[in-house]
Amino acid sequence: MSISGLVQLSISTAIFLLAASMAKSWAMTPSMWKLALTLVLYSAGNLIMLRLVREFGMAAAFSLSAVIQLVSVTVIAFAFFGERLTLVQSIGVILAILAVCLITLGPWLSGR
Repeated sequence: MSISGLVQLSISTAIFLLAASMAKSWAMTPSMWKLALTLVLYSAGNLIMLRLVREFGMAAAFSLSAVIQLVSVTVIAFAFFGERLTLVQSIGVILAILAVCLITLGPWLSGR
């Protein structure tokens, strides 16, 4: 992954984390401005993702983004919203991380 791709992935992740936090805030106390901001943030994150798909391919771009968001959103849910995962959900998160590692490292491990 290039430096440019890493920067774009970081920016999109930050935007998606803001969007997810705003969505949780909207769920707790709904208002139109929170809904509008949530939609704008998700749209901006997805526009950046389109560039990453072009540069790295759909599987790699969305897989990396998904696992980074999965871990980051889980940390935010724990730290700021007091949420917890069950044992089965925790195992699911770990398996998702392992799956993305295999998808991402697959070509390198197989020599392609």
